[in-house]
Amino acid sequence: MDNQLNQPISAIKNFGQPQMPPAPPRIPEIYCMTIVGQIEGHLMLPVKNKATKYEHVIPQLVAIEQSDEVKGVLLVLNTVGGDIEAGLAIAEMITSLSKPVVSLVLGGGHSIGVPIAVAANYSFIAETATMTIHPIRLSGLVIGVPQTYEYLDKMQDRVIRFIVNHSNIDEARLRDYMFRTGELVRDVGTVLVGREAVEAGLVNAVGGLSDAIAKLNELCGRKSAQQGFFADQFNYQPQRMRPPEYGPRPGVPQPVPPQFNPNPGGLYS
Repeated sequence: MDNQLNQPISAIKNFGQPQMPPAPPRIPEIYCMTIVGQIEGHLMLPVKNKATKYEHVIPQLVAIEQSDEVKGVLLVLNTVGGDIEAGLAIAEMITSLSKPVVSLVLGGGHSIGVPIAVAANYSFIAETATMTIHPIRLSGLVIGVPQTYEYLDKMQDRVIRFIVNHSNIDEARLRDYMFRTGELVRDVGTVLVGREAVEAGLVNAVGGLSDAIAKLNELCGRKSAQQGFFADQFNYQPQRMRPPEYGPRPGVPQPVPPQFNPNPGGLYS
C-alpha cells in the first residue's frame, strides 16, 4: 500500500507528472535514444551542463545490435554539439548498425550533431528546428606550429567526408556553408532552419514524431501501432447483402404478373 502511495510522488519528483503513460503490454520493438545537451568527450563537463556521455551511448548501441526484440531505433536529437571524436564515434556506431535507424532533429542538431543526424537511414527535422554548420574549434592550450593547423585540417576533412557520404549534399556546398562569413555574429558558418536543411541535402524530410515512427515502421517491415493493435478491432466494412428469397406459401394465392404491353402509355393501354 505504501508503494502505491509513493509512486505518484516519485513520478512527480522524476518527471513532473503525477501519472506516467501505461507501459506497453510487451517489449517495444522500437528503441528510443536521445542525444541532448552537449556531447561529452574525454573531459568531464561541469555539473550544471546537461550532457550526453558517449560511454553511456556506445554500450546501448552494442546492446541494440545484439537484441532480438529491438527491430529499429528512433534517434531524437536536441544538441548543441560537443566533442568531435566522441560525436564521430557515436555516428560511426549508428551507421554500422544492421537495424534501421531514423533520426529526428528537434530544437537543434548543431555542430557535431550534424554527423549524428545524417548517420541514420532516414532523417527528419522539425519545421522550427535548426542545424548550425561551422568549422571545428579547439579549446585549451594550442601550440602555434604548422602541425597544429594540419591536424585541424585533417579533422575537418573527417567530419566533411562523413557528412557527404551519408547525406545528399556535395562537398563544395558543405564547405561553402561551413566557411561562410557574415551570417553568424561570433563565428563562421551557417544556420539552416527546418526546410532549408532539407533543400541543402542534409536531411531527408521535414516532419515530426508520427512521421519518424511511420518511416521506421516502414523500414522495419512492421505494421504501425494503429494498424497492428487497434485497427483490426474497428476495421468493420459493411457488405451489401442480397435480400432473402421466399418461396410460395401453401394456400396463399400468388400475385399474377402483369401482361406485356407493347404500347405503354398509348391509346389502347
